[in-house]
Amino acid sequence: MGLTFRRVVTGHDERGRAKVIIDETVSNISSPRPGAQYGTVWITEDFQVSNDGDADPSGKTIGTTVPNGSVFRVISFGRGVAPRNHRTDSIDYAVVISGEIDMELDVGSVHLKAGDVLVQRGTIRNWVNKGTQPCVIAVVLISSKPVTAGGKTLAAQG
Repeated sequence: MGLTFRRVVTGHDERGRAKVIIDETVSNISSPRPGAQYGTVWITEDFQVSNDGDADPSGKTIGTTVPNGSVFRVISFGRGVAPRNHRTDSIDYAVVISGEIDMELDVGSVHLKAGDVLVQRGTIRNWVNKGTQPCVIAVVLISSKPVTAGGKTLAAQG
């Protein structure tokens, strides 16, 4: 059986409103060797990270993102999670591990379920779990410049 997964990518319309710009089953599947397949979800081309040393920074107290850095989190959203409309100065890569969740945007919403992947590009959003089980999502947040849409800068908030 071949590798199959859903990719959702957010962006902005000409008025700077958050919206889904791509929602598809990934078709760029490659097989570099027998028994292995991969699909590229998203690419950025300018970031340098040092892998020197062996310190564990995971215990540091930080906000949602780290300026000029990255954060890798696993988050559980329970049914009826408190609302939090927010925008980050980051590009976020997320994978729904279990459960289901709705991501509300300025223009509509998208329902995500286990196995779906998401590229969140500085859009304002709110997570709503209407299901009966917690939704667990793995998220990597990578620092970015503030997003500009419709001729204006959209600042991080929430």
